[in-house]
Amino acid sequence: MAIAPRLDLRQSQTLVMTPQLQQAIKLLQLSNLELTAYVEQELQENPLLEQDDGSDAADASTAEEPEPAVEIEGDLLAATDIALGDDAHAPDDTALDVDYDNLWNNDSAADGAMPDFPEPAFAEWGTRGGSFDGAETDLDQVLAGHETLRDHLTRQLGIEIDDPVDRVIGLLLIDQLDEAGYIPPDLDGVAAALDCHTERVEQALAKLQEFDPPGIFARSLGECLALQLRDRNRLDPAMQALLDNLELLARREIGTLLSLCGVDAEDLTDMVAEIRSLDPKPALLFDHSVAQPVTPDILMRPQPGGGWIIELNNDTLPRVLVNNHYHARVNRAARSKEEKQYINEHFQSANWLVKSLHQRATTILKVATEIVRQQDRFFADGVHHLRPLVLRDIAHVIDMHESTVSRVTSNKYLATPRGIYELKYFFTPAIGSSSGGASHSAESVRHRIKDLIDGEPATRTLSDEKIVELLRAEGIDIARRTVAKYREAMRISSSVRRRREKAGGL
Repeated sequence: MAIAPRLDLRQSQTLVMTPQLQQAIKLLQLSNLELTAYVEQELQENPLLEQDDGSDAADASTAEEPEPAVEIEGDLLAATDIALGDDAHAPDDTALDVDYDNLWNNDSAADGAMPDFPEPAFAEWGTRGGSFDGAETDLDQVLAGHETLRDHLTRQLGIEIDDPVDRVIGLLLIDQLDEAGYIPPDLDGVAAALDCHTERVEQALAKLQEFDPPGIFARSLGECLALQLRDRNRLDPAMQALLDNLELLARREIGTLLSLCGVDAEDLTDMVAEIRSLDPKPALLFDHSVAQPVTPDILMRPQPGGGWIIELNNDTLPRVLVNNHYHARVNRAARSKEEKQYINEHFQSANWLVKSLHQRATTILKVATEIVRQQDRFFADGVHHLRPLVLRDIAHVIDMHESTVSRVTSNKYLATPRGIYELKYFFTPAIGSSSGGASHSAESVRHRIKDLIDGEPATRTLSDEKIVELLRAEGIDIARRTVAKYREAMRISSSVRRRREKAGGL
């Protein structure tokens, strides 16, 4: 074969990830709150995009409505109603607290009505909120001040300790506190940093351990509990012996503890109850971090006459418009080729963003609707009726790829009458049936194991082998090691330890 340059014509098919396709895939896996942040960034970068405030925007030609998926057929209820038969419940709107025990029913709204509370007397707000001149007080100024643990301890340090050396030691020890309120057990590093004796640091530490909250500046769990008991004047020799052997208490070696503490079983039970009333992490009292509630992306409510209505959460969906009149005006005013290219690129980008948002909402609504249809028994009758489900089952019905369903179900939450669940919660592996019937969901089996253990008598705790027998009698084919794995995942101790706990009342 001669080695020479030549021209060849070949035909092939390849899948190219265009920037627009990459953007659509990225939007699909974002939650509504993340999507809002992304759209706000696009609004700042693209002059042809503007945010819809809900009013009739004159001359706006392209809009992304909050529920584009249900406007395909022009009828919201027709696109989202799911006929599930006569046995489907149609309860009233209830609180979105997770209901694992199937306590929710049609009368929940009527029985759980909120009582009437007297309106607070805000007329005296000025004298109690720091304003004595009758002027309105800014609520943000009232709620902004939170005393940190360092501020709290530093203020006590300036009041209780006069010696300047002890104050310096105290400030260094305050800086070494961890998030639970403990300090490192080795004080040699503090002494070396301040060029003083370790005994001087220990003397200063003894004074700091009398500060509020009780238990602060402890070097171990036992010392933290001892400081709190000393503050209550409850640290006697028997209690100190119990604190010195907390590892025996964790192993439930009751006989050894009775011998070491020199008390009877009733006294030991009271001592353990008093220890449980203490706070092992006293510094967390000053943790003012506010837990962020989960904002659902999809809303689900019962339909009168049976079935469910599925809709997107409009409150968290961004509304985006493409201003065609502004585009036409700036396009006519453009003179150079670069200006026209800049305008056209941003116009195409804006139109593609609106199209991607519409397609995202359509896909999410399709997936959520099919999940609700597949798991109807769960919403109607409780977690015991949760059926096994995989991504392939949903993808096959809605004619999409499994990867698309996986992206849709990531970081998306569904608000149901039984609580707020992540969409991935409804996908659980299957556990076979011992009678040859339908398979069981792993989540429902875990819940059944917990119910069996919660209902066991104190004198006859259920071993893993016994739980396997009971489950197989109910038609669930499960191995003993699987029961042990589920039990440990739920942080339930073994049958031997549970028997000791219930027998000793610990």
